[in-house]
Amino acid sequence: MGIDFDTSGPIYEQVIDHIKQKLIKKELNPGDKLPSQRELASELNLNPNTIQRCYREMQIRGLAETKRGKGTFINESEDMVVEMKENMIMSAIEKFVEEMKGLGLEKSEIIKRIDEKL
Repeated sequence: MGIDFDTSGPIYEQVIDHIKQKLIKKELNPGDKLPSQRELASELNLNPNTIQRCYREMQIRGLAETKRGKGTFINESEDMVVEMKENMIMSAIEKFVEEMKGLGLEKSEIIKRIDEKL
């Protein structure tokens, strides 16, 4: 589960985003067991406290649940994955549009350039 970390945000958020992307790409599925916190910390060469925070945040957000004595599992809701994908798409579009507007492009120019690229 290699991740290229950057300075754009907290590492635990980047780990969560990576897990979300794996869900959207169907590399992980609802109900799948996640590695133990210790295993994932070792695999990613991170402090176990960072992974603990990551798993705690995923539980708070309803992305994962811990079953005592069994481990941490991805939430079993297929709807969650669909909603997560839609949110990530909209977030990427909003960020892109803001960057293009920041470069002085108008709507028609943005659409033209996207059309050319596709």
